[in-house]
Amino acid sequence: MSLLVISPDFASHYEPLAVLARAAQSDGRGVVVATGPNIRQRAEADGFEWRSLQLGAGSNSGVAGMDPGIERFIAATAKGPLATIQRQALERENDLLWQPERVAAEIARLCDEVDPERTLVDHVSFASTLGMYATERPFVTLVPGHPSQLPIGAERYGIPAIWPSEIHPDPQQLTELEHLVDKVTRVFTARWNSALAAVAPDRTPVADAFRAHGFRVLYNSIAAMQATSRGRLPTDHRYVGPLVRQEQLPETLSSWAVRAENRPQVYLALGTFLSHRSDVLIKVTKALRHLGVRAAVATGATPVERLGPLPKDWVVAPQLPQVAMLRSADLIVHHGGNNSAQEALAAGVQQLVLPFSTDQFSNGADLERIGAASVLSPNEAGAEELALAIKVGLTSGRRLASKALSPSTLVDAVFG
Repeated sequence: MSLLVISPDFASHYEPLAVLARAAQSDGRGVVVATGPNIRQRAEADGFEWRSLQLGAGSNSGVAGMDPGIERFIAATAKGPLATIQRQALERENDLLWQPERVAAEIARLCDEVDPERTLVDHVSFASTLGMYATERPFVTLVPGHPSQLPIGAERYGIPAIWPSEIHPDPQQLTELEHLVDKVTRVFTARWNSALAAVAPDRTPVADAFRAHGFRVLYNSIAAMQATSRGRLPTDHRYVGPLVRQEQLPETLSSWAVRAENRPQVYLALGTFLSHRSDVLIKVTKALRHLGVRAAVATGATPVERLGPLPKDWVVAPQLPQVAMLRSADLIVHHGGNNSAQEALAAGVQQLVLPFSTDQFSNGADLERIGAASVLSPNEAGAEELALAIKVGLTSGRRLASKALSPSTLVDAVFG
């Protein structure tokens, strides 16, 4: 009665998969995690059996260094949403479909060795989906980000179907981007099918590799965020979010849980890659200083000295235990990544979303619609506008909390 989890070598992708794996483990099932060396220590600390499986050229444990690909991405984010989505589309094949024949063959070998009762695959790991599809074994897909990462209806992978109210892409440029994404999708799918033909020539090619998934789809999201206009979801799907890890505040950070003069507490983080946007972190910290709130700032790749003089009672470090920190926060300012969005919902913390790319805009639009967040453009909003939005968020009194599902419910979602 075992579970095989196939995870990219990225902490942000492993964490929601691990929540499901821990539920299976608590139910007495053996768990094997196949991923890269970067996640090995985390997986083994969770009590899982680790198997080596390289799914891509990159990896990260929470802070990403600068390389040419990240440099191009960060430069694009400074130009705006459409430039960012275009850059990601142009690099999609290399980023998301790395050595698919080799990966598929490794997955087939791994499945034969482990012979799991159920296999759980990250949707964004498209070579993993290819490998499982080639084996003809049933598998479950987890969509780790916004549900639209698995497109339905007229949606296109990587382009938000709904935009936040404060972000207005140029219609002509958006149309041109849609044509580009359509072309990329055709090329990507042709490459996916070519790899499939090489490893499993009898399997039927797919029409759109971005829409390929297992017999069941799990969404790391809540049903309340689902826009009714999106269309018909896969027949067998379940909302299992927020998939939030258990995390304790370490003794060294215990002061964060102690209110200082009843001052509001704001948590700021821009995620693994977007922490390279020092200019945005500088603007937000300036707004927070102006408001006189107490802040916790995960600086990531930005050197802390770039933020200028900071109050002594602020908590500032490259990485912070976000889930634990949010329990004592009144508001979070973040980039709109789905892990941050779901963790804030689980903590009942109001959100200010500054989206830069892909599904971050969709998350922002959904959170805005249900009253859990306000959204501003990270490029256009100045320190004064940010300060006003933070102040409104702190005084709005809105706290939409979404409790995590029970372990037994999560087990049923995977095995039932």
